[in-house]
Amino acid sequence: MKMQGEGLRFAQIFLIVCPSFILFGYNQSGVGGLTNFPSWIRQFPQIDTVHTTGAQKSHNATVQGAVVASYTIGALFGALICTWVGDMLGRRRTIFVGACIALIGQALECSAYTLAHFTVGRVILGWGVGMLSATVPVWQSECSPADKRGRNVVLTGMFIAFGFALTQWINFGFYHMQERSASWRGSLAIPALFALTIMGSIFFLPESPRWLVLKNRSDAAQQTLANLRQKNVMSPEILHELRGIMISLEESSSGTLGLKDVFTMGEEKLFYRFLLCVTLQFFQQMSGGTLISVYVPIIFEDNLQLGASLAKVLAACALTWKFFSCFVGFYVVDRLGRRAAFMISGGGMSMCMLALTVSTSFSHNHTASIISAFFIFLYNFFLPVGFLGANFLYPAEVAPARLRVAMQSISIANQWLWMFVVAMITPTAIASIGYRYYIVFTVIGGLIPPAVYLFYPETMNRSLEEVNQIFHDAPSIMSAVKMSKMRPICEESKGEGMVEEIERRED
Repeated sequence: MKMQGEGLRFAQIFLIVCPSFILFGYNQSGVGGLTNFPSWIRQFPQIDTVHTTGAQKSHNATVQGAVVASYTIGALFGALICTWVGDMLGRRRTIFVGACIALIGQALECSAYTLAHFTVGRVILGWGVGMLSATVPVWQSECSPADKRGRNVVLTGMFIAFGFALTQWINFGFYHMQERSASWRGSLAIPALFALTIMGSIFFLPESPRWLVLKNRSDAAQQTLANLRQKNVMSPEILHELRGIMISLEESSSGTLGLKDVFTMGEEKLFYRFLLCVTLQFFQQMSGGTLISVYVPIIFEDNLQLGASLAKVLAACALTWKFFSCFVGFYVVDRLGRRAAFMISGGGMSMCMLALTVSTSFSHNHTASIISAFFIFLYNFFLPVGFLGANFLYPAEVAPARLRVAMQSISIANQWLWMFVVAMITPTAIASIGYRYYIVFTVIGGLIPPAVYLFYPETMNRSLEEVNQIFHDAPSIMSAVKMSKMRPICEESKGEGMVEEIERRED
């Protein structure tokens, strides 16, 4: 496409990022709203929790959790495989392969007539979405300028939330023809359109300039940067950004840097950076994100004793509200910073989970049900502030260039692992211990603000090379946090003076 600057960034966002993360949210949340359709129950009686009781219901709930969670197992391995193929294939080809695999999984899933067939399709679908979730944020981060990177990448969370909301409204629409298998098959087939959009668009968009430099294609990287920044290919800003990328890659390649090095510290503090990435994704899942997004219809229907139709409407409204709340995160991430977004989000989610624990402890109480519903909506306000977009952005920012895909892939795989744990145990936990289940998420959410305050450096308004330099220069972990609060180069110097300022600092 003959686009430059803003037009090119918008094309990246709406042709690749948008469909990739709608796929993420739609397929993560989709099956949870179909499990009480009569046509679904007739097709898959092994996971019927509507017409069973006692030990049989408990067994079916466990199987249902495993089937729903099989998607996350596929995604976990899909994300992990990117540690090997991400730098070998490049960002664009990895995205294309992920979309192809997701399309195959969707075809298997919506054509299933046995539970095994459905589960295989779900695993393959997850594999493709896992590759997209690990690669697309890296590609977008490496293509975005420092002052717009936060907003550009945080849009991923907005699109995930849109996928969550879309699937609930579609499931509600198909609920009125629930006796026919076309209801759930149609719901599961719709996201194939997004996979086809990715496959048809990705090779019309630019490759990551940092990957091009990594593959010794500096001329192509220079032209790509010029197109992305809408500047002359020989302008000082483009030449200096290219030089910064090359210097960063040279520094990170010293000593033949490899995947095993993420478990070492050294000057680059790789293990510290690795722990920041994986812990952040652990917090994202174990503060209740998947619980509310996937099982909110079941929570409304089983825990709050609401009718099936009303539960689906409320679930769709709650996830639509989450989508609109993403605009708050979009505003916060490049104004208040990543640290503030994480702390506000974590503290708010913990407070909501505590309130949900108390309110759901009163069974068959109409007032308590209203309060529970209110705090589910409030939770869906706090989650997108920091943990539905910024959590994809931050690992790509703190990882060094040569290990960016590997660290992002492992951290996203860790997110999928805990997503699997939550998806697997939630049906049984809700049926067995009820309101006590929310205590776990209350405690873990409460750990987020102090952990972020003490250990997570700020990356707002800094180039990826500047962030790497902070970790390299900091004598200790606490020093990295303090150094990150200093004014970044891009705020201290403007225009052509930026080149001289950075060179002065390098000297």
